[in-house]
Amino acid sequence: MTMDTSPADLKPIRAWKELPAFESDEAEVRFWAAHQIDARLMQSSIHRADVRESTTITLRFDPRMLSRIKRVARRRYLNYQSMIKQWLSERMEQEMKD
Repeated sequence: MTMDTSPADLKPIRAWKELPAFESDEAEVRFWAAHQIDARLMQSSIHRADVRESTTITLRFDPRMLSRIKRVARRRYLNYQSMIKQWLSERMEQEMKD
């Protein structure tokens, strides 16, 4: 994004098939300077476990930490609980590789 381009000026990508095969890093940089992933596409890409496979738990967070987590989630157009689950899943994958 250039200094004179705002997020509202970026063309949304609404389907993964809209992404081209980039011939170079420079081509990819130019593409992303003018495009962004649509929030609904990002949300639909998050793996959702079947509700019957989920177990409800309770976690206690410092209010300031929870506020920061929610702020990050809003910037990513995600539900904060889904984002936390995504983080935990990614970390579990990393731990299992080690």
